[in-house]
Amino acid sequence: MHLGAFMARLFYPAAWRSDVVEDLFGFPVPDPYRWLEDGDDARVRDWAAAQDRLFDAYRAGWREQQSWASLVDQVSSFGVSEPPMVRGSVMFLAEQLREDEQRRLLAIDAERNRRVLVDPVEIDPSGHTGLYAWWPSREGERVAVQMEVAEQPGSEIMVVDVRTGETVDGPLPRARNTSLAWLPGGNAFYYVSRVPDEELAPGDMRLHRRVRLHRVGSPWQTDAVVFGGDDAPDHYYGLTVSADGRCLAITATVGPASHNDVYVAELVDPEAPHFIKIVDGSTLRARVLPRFLADNNLLLVTDYQAPCGRICMAYRHDTDPAAWRALVAEDRQAPLDECLVLDDPALPQPLLLVARSRHGTSTLTLHDLATGQPLTSLPLAGAGVVSSLRTTIPHGHRAWFSYCDVTTPPTIYRYDAISGRTEQETGATTAGRTGEMRSSSVRYRAGDGTEITLFLFTPAEEHEGPRPTLLYGYGSFGMPMRPWFFPLAAAWVSAGGTYAVACVRGGGEEGQHWHDAGRGSYKQRAISDFNDAATWLIDTGLTTPDQLAIFGQSAGGLLVTAAATQRPDLYAAVVAEGPLCDMVRYEHFGLGCTWTDEFGTAAQPEELQWLLGYSPYHNVTPGVLYPAFLFVGAVTDLQTGEAHVTKMCAALQHATGSDRPILMRREPDTAHAASPASKERALTTDILAFAGNYTGLEKTITRVHETAVEPH
Repeated sequence: MHLGAFMARLFYPAAWRSDVVEDLFGFPVPDPYRWLEDGDDARVRDWAAAQDRLFDAYRAGWREQQSWASLVDQVSSFGVSEPPMVRGSVMFLAEQLREDEQRRLLAIDAERNRRVLVDPVEIDPSGHTGLYAWWPSREGERVAVQMEVAEQPGSEIMVVDVRTGETVDGPLPRARNTSLAWLPGGNAFYYVSRVPDEELAPGDMRLHRRVRLHRVGSPWQTDAVVFGGDDAPDHYYGLTVSADGRCLAITATVGPASHNDVYVAELVDPEAPHFIKIVDGSTLRARVLPRFLADNNLLLVTDYQAPCGRICMAYRHDTDPAAWRALVAEDRQAPLDECLVLDDPALPQPLLLVARSRHGTSTLTLHDLATGQPLTSLPLAGAGVVSSLRTTIPHGHRAWFSYCDVTTPPTIYRYDAISGRTEQETGATTAGRTGEMRSSSVRYRAGDGTEITLFLFTPAEEHEGPRPTLLYGYGSFGMPMRPWFFPLAAAWVSAGGTYAVACVRGGGEEGQHWHDAGRGSYKQRAISDFNDAATWLIDTGLTTPDQLAIFGQSAGGLLVTAAATQRPDLYAAVVAEGPLCDMVRYEHFGLGCTWTDEFGTAAQPEELQWLLGYSPYHNVTPGVLYPAFLFVGAVTDLQTGEAHVTKMCAALQHATGSDRPILMRREPDTAHAASPASKERALTTDILAFAGNYTGLEKTITRVHETAVEPH
């Protein structure tokens, strides 16, 4: 037996290996740690507590923990990170100060007077209740606010009077991940909520959502169901009401599928709208996002016959996409991100603001809404990322948007279409100055010859030879990777390392075809692309296997865990936060049952073979010299489920032939994401200290810590 394996297992908490083998379509599928799925079992609790002690012991040996904590504190951002919502004369803005655990909701009137409308810490001093979403009424007199407690499945909507700050309605229960659309007048809105638990079968984890109409002041039990039924257990719904309140559009998507249906109704009777299905997603196999124009016809943002996206106009009852009129054509070199209509009567003509991503960085162009003709490009602060275009509702001539890049926290800009000026309005900042960085993007070739973008961020000073490197990726659900501001990346580069982001297939960097090329039966491509990125970093001399760590979150945790089980020789350390690891049983945990469009299902023989081919848990091999692993997970993870972390950790601790540790960091009072600020900083610190320790970067962190920090 390898001595390292003996020493490693000697100090790992004992985990019983059962003889569970499931016969799936004639394939024997071992599952020795099935028992760890029951988090309420005393054996599981005892084993997990021992893992907590093991992690604490290793963390105590990371010499530069305090230096990392100080650096993370300096580069973490605070302030305003997303554009305001403007309704009537009131601006609604979320702000988080440096000492705040959660953001608070502000109302700013026409005289620029600021009032705190909702402060989550006043509601819950523990800091575990967060401001999740808010929807002001058209007139700005009321705002629907959604609060969430991280580790609890429920989510409630309250209605606040903007003038007095008093709660005037609610709570409306079971509204997690809702969409909400006010009717004019501020007395009623449509929203999405889950069927009461008592109406579901025991253990049923499907979504079971309904679109309801709520009248402010009425009991939620009387809310009329206007859409959704038992035949759509996994549907997400998006809601849009026209400016005059006469029409309602609903998008219906099965889980996070890449196509959706669209239904439109005229609100003759708001409690019983008659819907016309104008888009059948299963036929078009396309994403179609509608919004109403001033005449109640539709602007459609779609990837139908345009994988990188285009913008069309349609009559609201058109059911034939051949009748759509192309307004802004597809640009195959610049996928469409979002658009915004500016149709204030004070403008000479209605305008369309369009955001695209060209080679990973954003562009903003202004178009004539009637013809789609491009008029001008808006200047940006640099080669960064634009997001969250917003304007006054129902009609506006000003647009707000967020801009960030690798060294710039989110900054809010305002464009005035009458004056033509773009000005900075507010934004986030950091406590100290982030280190000077160089950013670049390169193209490397995957094993099948496909060119893939890799973002590289390095310290500005010249350096000969390889550096400790942290490689990040996601590669699922069509989510694009961009050069966002990320405190973890800023800290890593400030400490002297290279931070890299691989835009692997399965994401959305090159449009819908890029997503399709890395999902379902092609998911292995995303994993191979990621390992090819690591190989390129090593072959070019930018790093070495002993200096390379990889990091992924959620589906990105699946990416890095699968990559490391397939090519453990490439990596010194792996960090997987809230990952998917058991791809045969992922449908039984969290929201996994809604993700079969992305990954496939073990209920089909062919798809089971896809899953077994890359499932990290099923590809752990005894005696292999695995890199150091840090599995990060919430004790209550309502998205992926906590069993992925426990089962994969136990499997690797049993199998590894290396003396590099396999560790598990559990968080008892958080969820899949959006923790209190202090917990986020503590987690970032631990990830950096772990990765730095096993790549050699901790040797430079003391020097950075001792450098005087200037205000930013």
